[in-house]
Amino acid sequence: MQPRLIPELDVSALKESLKFYCDTLGFTLLYDRPEEMFAMLELEGARIMLEEIAGPGRRFRAEPVEKPFGQGVNFQIQVSDVDSLYERCGEAEAEILIPLEERWYRSGQMELGNRQFVTVDPDGYLLRFYKDLGSRPKL
Repeated sequence: MQPRLIPELDVSALKESLKFYCDTLGFTLLYDRPEEMFAMLELEGARIMLEEIAGPGRRFRAEPVEKPFGQGVNFQIQVSDVDSLYERCGEAEAEILIPLEERWYRSGQMELGNRQFVTVDPDGYLLRFYKDLGSRPKL
């Protein structure tokens, strides 16, 4: 089944972003269009499209883009092994905004648990990787 939402992120340097997303985070390159400076990536079913901001081809923007990109949004991505991913980010000296933590979020009379961390990609996009800890009654 195709994901129902796939964000398309403008990046300043596609080659640098691909290195970060594929080598550090473990995304797989599904396909690319080098002539358009575009790539489609996937990690455990989560997909992201990247396109170089100054590249040729069609671009969708309401306003000019300035760093840090993605202000006001973070992308929550579920992974099976958040601890190993966190270690890989540390080894690659990726910027970590929020270290690995366990957080519980209220949802009605229940709490939903995440083991999570937030890293920053080369253009300033915030990526919140998490493992689901299940639910519990609200404390």
